[in-house]
Amino acid sequence: MPSVGTRVKVPFARATTVGICVSDVVENPHKTLKDVESVLDTSAIVPAELMALAHWMSNYYHYPLGEILATVLPAAARRGATCSINPPDYWRVCTDTFDNTRARAQAALFNDLQKQGPTATADLLAAGHSRTTLNNLSKGNYIERCEPVDTPAGETPPTPTEAQDTAIRAISAALQSFAPFLLEGVTGSGKTEVYLRSIAPVVAQGRQVLVLVPEIALTPQTLSRFQRRFANVGMLHSNLGDSARLQTWLKCARGDISVLIGTRSAVFTPFKALGLVIVDEEHDSSYKQGEGLRYSARDLAIKRAQSHQVPVVLGSATPSLESLYNANLGRYQKLDLPYRAGNAQMPSYRIIDMRGLAHTDGISVPLERVIRDHLRAKGQVLVFLNRRGFAPTLLCAACGWQAHCSDCDARLTLHKNPSHLVCHHCSLKFQVPKTCEGCGSTGLMAVGLGTQRTETGLQNLFSDVPVYRIDRDTTRTNAKLEAQFAKVNQGDPCIMVGTQMLAKGHHFPNVTLVAVLNADAGFASADFRAPERTAQLIVQVAGRAGREQRPGQVWIQSYQPENILLQRLINEGYPGFAAAELAERAKNGFPPMHSMALLRAESAQGQEAMELLNQLKAQLSGVEIMGPVPAPLARIANRNRFQLMLLAPKRTQLHAALRRLK
Repeated sequence: MPSVGTRVKVPFARATTVGICVSDVVENPHKTLKDVESVLDTSAIVPAELMALAHWMSNYYHYPLGEILATVLPAAARRGATCSINPPDYWRVCTDTFDNTRARAQAALFNDLQKQGPTATADLLAAGHSRTTLNNLSKGNYIERCEPVDTPAGETPPTPTEAQDTAIRAISAALQSFAPFLLEGVTGSGKTEVYLRSIAPVVAQGRQVLVLVPEIALTPQTLSRFQRRFANVGMLHSNLGDSARLQTWLKCARGDISVLIGTRSAVFTPFKALGLVIVDEEHDSSYKQGEGLRYSARDLAIKRAQSHQVPVVLGSATPSLESLYNANLGRYQKLDLPYRAGNAQMPSYRIIDMRGLAHTDGISVPLERVIRDHLRAKGQVLVFLNRRGFAPTLLCAACGWQAHCSDCDARLTLHKNPSHLVCHHCSLKFQVPKTCEGCGSTGLMAVGLGTQRTETGLQNLFSDVPVYRIDRDTTRTNAKLEAQFAKVNQGDPCIMVGTQMLAKGHHFPNVTLVAVLNADAGFASADFRAPERTAQLIVQVAGRAGREQRPGQVWIQSYQPENILLQRLINEGYPGFAAAELAERAKNGFPPMHSMALLRAESAQGQEAMELLNQLKAQLSGVEIMGPVPAPLARIANRNRFQLMLLAPKRTQLHAALRRLK
């Protein structure tokens, strides 16, 4: 009889599939039952705490339990892989001497291991040793498998500032109970040092820590910093292979990993003795899963901390309005780091009024002059433009035709090197036409700015310094990203141009100027959350400037320099901006004061989707209903999309309405 949390292989239609036992007391609604073919685990692979979380998610997100468990389990486990920890792939000598001097290959390998200590199989093979030699030495009991020696570098940590020390003491005092903290610290204030010092007593007690980071790009540098302080640090993100992810998952469950650093899906990792949860850059939208099971990893991290009765620290220079609202209500304890660590000062802000100004691929004459001044002073420059590609529009100068995606209601983005048109919604690619499809004219123009175009413009204007473009097109792997950052961190004058990948968590000690090319789009969006996201991006990218002894400047190009949101952000800082936005949300009845749900339906023709939403609308009561209306992007991948928005002053009212629909 399988126990709850174990995997079973069961007949399903004409095949077999892997399932999870969720209960051992079930009323049989069917006349006949098929037997379980086999039980794959001797004990629960999904522990009771994770199973309870899955049930909670099913109720909260109104999503099938089976689909949630499929998200919780690593892919290899879903396919039925054996859930056992592989023997360590490291070797060490287990005797003092090797007495078979005739076996020269074995002697050489033995001597290397004696000098180097525990060494990975891959490193031994790369050094020219063979698996046969390894096996022969092992059979002779000269060497044995072992765990890797993971010894922290023993760096001397910096002395905490007064604000850091206050935060560390508050977190450390709450280690035996559930306590949510919101750590708001300006960029460069040393939030990571607070994390590290708060983790130390947890690890010393033999307990484990979960650290969530928003981007894969941040994981290697965060891992390196944590490995200098702690042993047994693990990493979990989507670039790992399925087998490696499963091994990390199992090692955390067994307690072999003390500190796990991971992106969104790491929130589902089982722990033997979880003692602390940290969510870095808690405001970041990448913590939200936008397809299939839609969930917030930040919110689930809080839920898991509550289940384990341990503290959770939400850190950010620009906290989400939801977290600030919870802090204002007293649900979270607020901790502040108002100053940068060391003697570094916050950067100063300037606005360039772009109305009537000429520009070269997005770089105005005043900005060009400022960039030259900083490069002459041996500083580095970061140019921020949150749009990939060469230009967002290909337009006919004769008739106004624009290149649109065949499957979406979206314009195609022009890319260069190689030259092609790309839909950034469905990823379809098209050849660049030589003539207009509307009138046959050859006068096609690239309109608007993307990082590729700005990179080209900067290379032409500043041919004597290197220009590094950092976006998803140039840095698809961590190795490429690290190689780019290694060049930047050599300290020579250079220009970086990129998207929001540059805005988060990176430390560039020689950047003295940040230029924001277009601050207007987000503040003018119809999405009520867009101003918040735009302000967060501007503050985060601005925080890359002046992080060491040299002062930093932030120059913002705007066609609406008098925009009240932009002015408030610059003059009152993010706290003033956030307070005003919260007041605006309260006045309009938007989250976080009210609860909101979005029902979206799609179909090939669209009529069926609209009819379904109208049927659902007729069944709803007790909530405010908006729609149904076409989605902001009404057609993606040849599917027509409509949506219905529900608002309620209390979350319980919203859940009750959604349960009636189910």
